[in-house]
Amino acid sequence: MARYNARETEAKWQAIWDERKTFAVEIDPDRPKYYVLEMYPYPSGRIHMGHVRNYTLGDVLTRFKRAQGFNVLHPMGWDAFGLPAENAAIEQGIHPSRWTHDNIANMRHELRSMGFSYDWARELATCDPEYYHPQQALFLDMLEAGLAYRRESLVNWDPAENTVLANEQVIDGRGWRSGALVEQRTLAQWFFKITAFAEDLLGELTSLDRWPDRVRTMQANWIGRSEGMTIDFDVVAPPGPDSKKISVFTTRHDTLFGATFCAISPNHPLATEMARENAELAEFIAACKRLGTSEEAIEKAEKVGFDTGLCVQHPTRSGVHLPVYVANFVLMEYGTGAIFGCPAHDQRDLDFARKYAIDVITVVAPPGHAADYVIGNEAYTGEGIHVNSEFLDGLDIPAPKIAMAKHLEAQGNGVRKVNFRLRDWGVSRQRYWGCPIPVIHCGACGIVPVPKQNLPVILPDEVDFSEPGNPLDRHPTWRHVKCPACGSSATRETDTLDTFVDSSWYFARFACPNAEVPLDPAAVAYWLPVDQYIGGIEHAILHLLYSRFFMRALKECGHVDFVEPFSGLLTQGMVCHETYRDENGRWLYPEEIVPVEAGGFVHGETGGPVTVGRIESMSKSRKNVVDPGLIIDKYGADTARWFMLSDSPPERDLEWSDTGVQGVWRYVNRLWRIITEPGSPVAEIGSPKAPEFGGVAMKLRRSTHRAIADVTTYLDDFQYNRAVATVHELSNAILEFTAAIGDKTEAGAAWAHRESLEMLTRLISPLLPHLAEEAWQKLGHEHLLADAPWPSHEAALVIEDSVTVAVQVNGKLRATLDIARDSVDTEVEAAALALPGVQKAMDGRVVRKVIVVANRIVNIVLDKAA
Repeated sequence: MARYNARETEAKWQAIWDERKTFAVEIDPDRPKYYVLEMYPYPSGRIHMGHVRNYTLGDVLTRFKRAQGFNVLHPMGWDAFGLPAENAAIEQGIHPSRWTHDNIANMRHELRSMGFSYDWARELATCDPEYYHPQQALFLDMLEAGLAYRRESLVNWDPAENTVLANEQVIDGRGWRSGALVEQRTLAQWFFKITAFAEDLLGELTSLDRWPDRVRTMQANWIGRSEGMTIDFDVVAPPGPDSKKISVFTTRHDTLFGATFCAISPNHPLATEMARENAELAEFIAACKRLGTSEEAIEKAEKVGFDTGLCVQHPTRSGVHLPVYVANFVLMEYGTGAIFGCPAHDQRDLDFARKYAIDVITVVAPPGHAADYVIGNEAYTGEGIHVNSEFLDGLDIPAPKIAMAKHLEAQGNGVRKVNFRLRDWGVSRQRYWGCPIPVIHCGACGIVPVPKQNLPVILPDEVDFSEPGNPLDRHPTWRHVKCPACGSSATRETDTLDTFVDSSWYFARFACPNAEVPLDPAAVAYWLPVDQYIGGIEHAILHLLYSRFFMRALKECGHVDFVEPFSGLLTQGMVCHETYRDENGRWLYPEEIVPVEAGGFVHGETGGPVTVGRIESMSKSRKNVVDPGLIIDKYGADTARWFMLSDSPPERDLEWSDTGVQGVWRYVNRLWRIITEPGSPVAEIGSPKAPEFGGVAMKLRRSTHRAIADVTTYLDDFQYNRAVATVHELSNAILEFTAAIGDKTEAGAAWAHRESLEMLTRLISPLLPHLAEEAWQKLGHEHLLADAPWPSHEAALVIEDSVTVAVQVNGKLRATLDIARDSVDTEVEAAALALPGVQKAMDGRVVRKVIVVANRIVNIVLDKAA
């Protein structure tokens, strides 16, 4: 039996696809377009199994849609700016550009070895001036439109990477990459005005019906729309001419009668003012700033406060004054940077009140309880009737909110307001390896945009990484320029853009990668939006939300006429593997261990015992990774693809298994033999369809056409594992056919055999493209299978010859009946009445009527018993 030669076959067809530019596309108004895109990778130097799975999913869809007649755009590029390159420059003494482009070359080679159907002519790297030149032009457009601006802001500062992090990049109070504890600093920063589109970003989530519900929910929660009131609290102690108001935004103004304190953020202007004269308060504020600015970090920290000595007048309780604290859990970036504390009905407020001996007043009583309901160690946050609340007593939500709002508005110290959790996007990063921000700072003119004719602002090649911080700040020549407006000495902006800016519009540039303008209107109108986007759930907020904002900003600037960049979204699961440790607790790579006959593993070199840990997502830190290159070299890319597709649905995690891969390799060879070494005669290519078919041949034809119908449905629905299972069923049906026919002659058998082999080959072409092309050639075809249309099934062959009909007697199921499909009602009725179970249920009673629902049900209605 011939063994399938994966290495030679895959190299052969990859070369042919490249030579013929099979997957290169241009605008074709006469064909429907389909844009498939996987989230592009950071060029770390090697592809991993997560890449293989992600890109295989997109490649299957691309090949399937091409076969269905679509003009499919399927590009690849590189998210090439970022700190890892700078870290490599520091550690290895290599320029970030060289490190990045060397890694790109290596990863490009690895991706090509997988045979993915990319239009490589559209390849881009965000670190190349050809990409960041148009990005700088878009920045200037956004600056002119008021969607980009600069202001001083409290920021998350990563002391290890010496740069600012967005709130979304702070995890458990630490930098998302460095793991260093994040600090708070006040810096002049560039922002994108994402809040201008908060309502639209939230509202349009309902239109994204081809996005996972989980992702839409995560975005909705991050945008965080809330309806409430802004309430003014008058500062009354100490009294004086400089008395102030503290404004508070709240969604629970109905609980105002339960307010017993106020708290302001350590970064509130009032706190800053008081700290100038109070060293103890200044020290407290400094300690708070070491927490970071993310809600997550603050929520997990112990809730502490500083009594300012100030008091405010309670808005609804005459003569009642509330103490004012500076508290570490109050965020300046949300609402007004101030809260009123209602300890009885907010756990955080209750913990704070117990710590500082502040009163707790119940104003919402649970059902069945009265005004004397006592709060213990848990705040009551459920529904109930308002108590101890004067004119609100006896009311339940929403009536108290409406009544309180009217009351406060009538007094003139409250106004209804919609608030969003979403904050403007800080895009400044204090690093070298990023897109330069195209503005100039002039002492006379202020901020001056770089004229578009002077773009791009290119990063200098000669930089010094010997000192911490941004080397652009220390560059002897690059940062010094003349002001474009007045000609006096000025300096360039040395902050560079967050790399999430690069990835917020790359999908649009793929439509016109060589255009002289940022976005060519004709190309954008034809190719966008992306029809199917594929990537990890970890990008549910950051990348996807920023991309949605960017399209709205570009529409505002006149570059596009749509706002949602991705019509469909598939978030694939992780690739997982067992973890291994040696006797000293050190992580081991899978290739470092060997199995033993008694079970378990030992270290391949030392022979020491190995502890098998739990199955986790592949991670370099735990060394439970499998090198795709080793798998491709040993079994071929098609084997890796088939395993990725066969084990579980795309959205679920996949467990990597060496035995599973070996099983796939055996099946790949089995497929090869089924197609190239048929066990019974096969009709010549192009033979006319046989006039009639014997029973065995017809059975094979039915299996073949059911497989076509099912695989088509499964590929449309991303049920790739079920498509794989269907191919298994068809290959088994072909083997059963050849075993039954052998050397015998049956009408139409040879023709049915060829049909089944050709259809099998066409069905596996999106899944095992190299094997399919080779098999297609072996079957006698000269044109590329990659260019062949998708097969269609004959409807008559998919319909089963018989159906199972439920038989009821007086509405109760008594039997089932197997009968020829579409039998006449009288035949169905007679067969049903003859069934033993029906006869027993009838018990001699008279049949009043029989209701037959074709191919589904028979209901026999009996007269009532005498």
